[in-house]
Amino acid sequence: MRRALPALAAAFLLTAGLSACGSNDKAQDPDAQGSDTGEHALEAAADRSVCRADAKPVDKPYGEGFPEAWSFPPQTTVYDVEDRGETGVIVTGVSSAPFKDILDYLNHDAVDAGFVVTEGETEEHDAEANWKSAQQVGRWAIRESGDCPGETVIQVFAAPPSS
Repeated sequence: MRRALPALAAAFLLTAGLSACGSNDKAQDPDAQGSDTGEHALEAAADRSVCRADAKPVDKPYGEGFPEAWSFPPQTTVYDVEDRGETGVIVTGVSSAPFKDILDYLNHDAVDAGFVVTEGETEEHDAEANWKSAQQVGRWAIRESGDCPGETVIQVFAAPPSS
């Protein structure tokens, strides 16, 4: 599995998009597993039907456990932060940037900032990936909004690595 991970990450970065099809059988990074972490945490997080025009921006920093180095793509309004204590922080935003631009940003700009993709999936209208940095592990998910045409919801989960 360790030998396959770099190949999976490379293939992931070359794809046109990632997928968050909602299936519970997706592999998860061991550091991001748990009852309210990783994929499951994002599914249970903030209301994803908020449109950018209605989003009330929250102030930075986004939570004690959220990485200061994380940046969201241009045209994004961060509107919800859920601090789940020791299990991590979930930040939700909505962007008017095109889905493919957001995907490109997360696969390049976020990686360049030190948030290395460890695995992910792609579909036409949604994407997700596990990531790790020197201090944290996490997961991001993006989905074209079903309620706000031309907008994309971005959710980022960050947690300390498991000991």
